[in-house]
Amino acid sequence: MSEAKTQILDLVRKYHQETARHAFVPGVTPIFPSGATLDEDDRVALTEAALDMRIAAGTSSRRFEREFAKLFGLRKAHMTNSGSSANLLALSSLLSPQLGDVRLRPGDEVITVAAGFPTTVNPIIQNGLVPVFVDVELGTYNTTPERIAEAITPRTRAIMIAHALGNPFQAEEVAQLATEHDLFLIEDNCDAVGSLYRGRPTGSFGDLATASFYPAHHITTGEGGCVVTGNLGLARIVEQLRDWGRDCWCEPGEDNTCFKRFDYQLGTLPHGYDHKYIFTHVGYNLKATDLQASLGLSQLRKVAEFAEVRKRNWQRMRDGLADVPGLLLPRATPDSDPSWFGFVITVRPEAPFTRRQLVDFLEARKIGTRRFFGGNLVRHPAYLDQPHRVVGELTNADIITEHTFWLGVYPSLTIEMIDYVVASIKEFAASA
Repeated sequence: MSEAKTQILDLVRKYHQETARHAFVPGVTPIFPSGATLDEDDRVALTEAALDMRIAAGTSSRRFEREFAKLFGLRKAHMTNSGSSANLLALSSLLSPQLGDVRLRPGDEVITVAAGFPTTVNPIIQNGLVPVFVDVELGTYNTTPERIAEAITPRTRAIMIAHALGNPFQAEEVAQLATEHDLFLIEDNCDAVGSLYRGRPTGSFGDLATASFYPAHHITTGEGGCVVTGNLGLARIVEQLRDWGRDCWCEPGEDNTCFKRFDYQLGTLPHGYDHKYIFTHVGYNLKATDLQASLGLSQLRKVAEFAEVRKRNWQRMRDGLADVPGLLLPRATPDSDPSWFGFVITVRPEAPFTRRQLVDFLEARKIGTRRFFGGNLVRHPAYLDQPHRVVGELTNADIITEHTFWLGVYPSLTIEMIDYVVASIKEFAASA
């Protein structure tokens, strides 16, 4: 490393230390529901990548992909520009002609949940498939294998659902159900990196899984996401779709790694057409950059630490609110060890106060809240005219739409902050 670069990075560390957060002032300092937890190593990693002008996908991206795949015990990971793009790539890969007769086709059904975030559902519609909505449980906020089983018909070809706010759904049972009915399973793991179900990482049960590295999530690259899989055939399709749809697998700056760049004949192209410009899918450009990957590599070293702080904050809030009347508090799925994304509260319909009144009180104290994403997505204008099917009553999704919100537990929140949130809720409930 050059002397000038060393001096710059030393100054970056000093700058970070000089801009450290100020003391928490209750009612004045904002308590955000989510956010990135960034230290001086993260700032240095990002700066070093910028100094080296690593502005496209390259060596850091490949290294991040290898290390992220290892986190799940899987063979391949492909970094993307967002978790939403990861969901799009994961589902789109299942329509590839390379899969032959097992591929999904427009009009096929994909089971998902009504209460969630739109980008779990949008790829289904964007690919001409039909979302089949099922309800969730209150408390865990996940659906159940029984609800999924009830929704399966001869048109069902896949299941695509998220682990709700870090709380695993019954992934082993759902994967077994998928196997029994010859269905694909995509785990939207965007809110649950670091969570375990029966000792296995969420994201390791499905044919494909996705992650998001937006600042709100468990680790961050700014914008960013990833698709992980143990299936090398699906991984190859994901890569092609992400990288313009082209057949070539050379890394940026490489040529002829297959040793027959000018010896292919695909489609109706002439023999010897440059493999770097042969396209086997109608793809996208959804790659990330080495700037993002360098930050991701620094963040990845802290996954376990971040998970422990999230669990600590969640449990402290759960214990503190245990006796507050009128609230339905969250619970972990049996046999799971969640790395919590947030702390979900449902104000019971019979409570002497409403969700809106409690949220207004908290927001006035600079305590940030969020709705449970879209609530019942079926009720949103974006989906009213889209082909879909609903199985069973969406009673709990409607309750979530009216009565549910969540609070932050991310690692930058201190115990003092968590205790202030708990004390504020108790004060409000006691005066209601």
